Parts: sequence; structure tokens; C-alpha cells
Amino acid sequence: MGKGRTGRRSLHRPHGPDMEGRPPRSTFWQGIAKKAQEQPKHRFGNLYELLNEAYLRECWSDIRKDAASGVDHVSAEAYEQHLEENIHDLVERLKGKRSRAKLVKRHDIPKGNGQYRPLGIPAVEDKLLQRAVARILEAIYAQDFLRCSYGYRPQVGALDAVDKLTIKLQFGRYHFVVEADIKGFFDNIQHDWLIQMLQERLEDGAVLRLIRTWLQAGVLETDGQVIHPVTGTPQGGVISPIVANVYLHYALEWGADLIASPQPQPSGRSWHKKASGPLTRRSANKALHLTAYSLRSSLAPASGGR
Repeated sequence: MGKGRTGRRSLHRPHGPDMEGRPPRSTFWQGIAKKAQEQPKHRFGNLYELLNEAYLRECWSDIRKDAASGVDHVSAEAYEQHLEENIHDLVERLKGKRSRAKLVKRHDIPKGNGQYRPLGIPAVEDKLLQRAVARILEAIYAQDFLRCSYGYRPQVGALDAVDKLTIKLQFGRYHFVVEADIKGFFDNIQHDWLIQMLQERLEDGAVLRLIRTWLQAGVLETDGQVIHPVTGTPQGGVISPIVANVYLHYALEWGADLIASPQPQPSGRSWHKKASGPLTRRSANKALHLTAYSLRSSLAPASGGR
């Protein structure tokens, strides 16, 4: 994570275009983003009712039509042949709280080092519904995520991080790059912690239940066995990038603040607060910057050269 710019510039990116770079097409999407930016502590309710036919039809354009099908062997092309009927049926099941996530099909991708990366492929209808919820979450959390967060984000990516890092190394006070990887991050996300983190911004039990359903969906292994995960979110799931970023955001923010603090005791939504007061992003940033400064000082050559 890079150090923020000096001055009064916000550490957060304002709301803007969606993942494809187009202006947001839903008016409510813009309204949610604006409210999230103006009210950092607001918890959003009544989001479930936004999952209507018009919105799902709009989200369908975001679904890759050439992607692999899920366990039901229904391709995006086949689903699209009866799109209106399929979306109507899905919305009726949502209204009656009868929507159920299908099994996630596992597919192993070679990583190039003799190991494999497990991908989870949801059914196409689950992809559509996950995309609809993901877009709403992106509108909210784009206002909260730090500017130094680049992974799996609309409008930004690894190349932007490289550009920023290049400038910092050339003209800033940084002399070294420390690369770190969280082993098995997607596989080890704790479901209960994630839901508590989401509750910081969501006050909609129906949406939270949908997300938990996707997290706990059974996985059809390549050998035909079905496993029921107790941790993790499938790599390949449409909802996975945004919920993983939410988890990492709060884990870093809260964790950094607790480096020199006593371990808090869980207590509802206030589990992360301490006797000294509520956790703040400023204190988290300070802890991270102090850590970066310590690394920089310990790694800097004795001569002071680069």
C-alpha cells in the first residue's frame, strides 16, 4: 500500500463509471454512490427491492456470453434465448424468498509452477444475480476503499498501481518495494467476519442472506464429490472480488489499529471498538505508514543511496 498524497485530497475515489467505463445506467446506482460518499456511516437498507426485472435485464449486459456454464450446463447463450421469461421467473422467486444458489462447479487452472488454482464457476443465473448485487456493493464501497487499493476495482487495475509506484520510487521518498502475498486468501475468508464487516454498511437482511447463501453454496469437485465450504469465497464467483475487497479493507483497517491495542471482545456490531474509542481510518493509515517507515528505515543502505 502506497503512502497517500500530501494536502487535503481525499484518500477515497469518488463514485464514477461502472466496470466497463460507461456512465452508470441506473439512476439509483448514482444515488447510492452519492449517499455513501456524503454519509460514511450510513447503513443501507431496502436494497433487496432493487433487484427487479429492469435492473437484472440491465445487468445482463455485464455477463460474459462466452464464459463456461455451471453445473446445470445452461450457457449464457441458451439463457439469453428466453431472457425475459427467465428474468421474470427469477424475480418471482426473489419476491417469494425462494431463490436458491446452485452448486458451484470447480475447475482447476494450472498456475505454471506445477500447482493449480481452483476456480468456482457459478450457474449463469447465479452469475446474473451476483452481478446485480455486486454493482450495488461497488457503488457503496467505492467511496470507502483507500486510493492505494487497486485489485479487482472498477476503473483501476495493476497497471495503475505500477504507474503510481514508478512515480513514488522515482520522485518520492521510497527506495524499496516489498512484495507480499496472502496465501490462500480467497479460500480462507471467514464467513461470519465478512457478514459483520458488510453490516457496517448494509442494513438489509435479505441481501446479506443472499450473500451468505453464495458463500456457503456447495462445490461440485472434479471427481464428482460435493463439498460444503465453511470458509472462503470461490475464485471465479462474480460476487467474490467485491466481498474479498471488503474483507481485506476492514481487516487491514481494523487490524492496523489493533497492532498496539488490546484484543477487543466481540459484541454485536461494536465488536471492533475499544475502550479508547471507535476505530478510525486515520489511525489505521498511521499504523500502516509507521510500518512502511520502519521497513524503509531498516532496509535503507547505510550510505543513504538508492
